[in-house]
Amino acid sequence: MERQNISSGAPWEPIVGYSRAVKVGPYIHVAGTTATGADGKIVGVGDVYAQARQTLKNIESALKKAGAGMKDVVRTRIYVTNIAEWEKVGKAHGEVFREIRPATSMIQVSALISPEILVEIEADAVLLS
Repeated sequence: MERQNISSGAPWEPIVGYSRAVKVGPYIHVAGTTATGADGKIVGVGDVYAQARQTLKNIESALKKAGAGMKDVVRTRIYVTNIAEWEKVGKAHGEVFREIRPATSMIQVSALISPEILVEIEADAVLLS
């Protein structure tokens, strides 16, 4: 099977040594993704719902580059810095995945890579057709 590394163009990908997503055969794994905008700045500073929405848009963009879509997602992992705001993150996730219903986890972490980042999401997808 062929491996396809998918980049978001972020400058730290080659420094850290990771890809936004990796596709091998029908499997696509999207790395931990945040609410980074096209300008490299965090979208929705202080607003976990806005960050979750932007994060999901970024995941969708990576999946499209791999020839997939949100309908192909089978698992997500959500990391939040404040679990008390789970409903806001859950609302954003539900708006995208209400009918798809991937397996998911939401976990509170003590911090993410930058203090302004409130949520990070990973996704796994499988192309069935």
